[in-house]
Amino acid sequence: MTPNHINSVQWTQAIGYSRQACARVFRDGGTAHDALAAFDLESGDIVANDWSRTVDTIASALCKRPLALAA
Repeated sequence: MTPNHINSVQWTQAIGYSRQACARVFRDGGTAHDALAAFDLESGDIVANDWSRTVDTIASALCKRPLALAA
């Protein structure tokens, strides 16, 4: 389900990318916690044990607006 505040095309691309990244981590024997760590994201107990929530968390992080850099 696409969050209301995110462009649906961006969300679809972010979900696809996060699924691919999680699949690679899983294929290499990693855990959902390892996938979150690869994106420098903190994991709660629930998220770290659930691949579906991990994919959504990574996609949400990818859809966040970039921070403005000072000139």
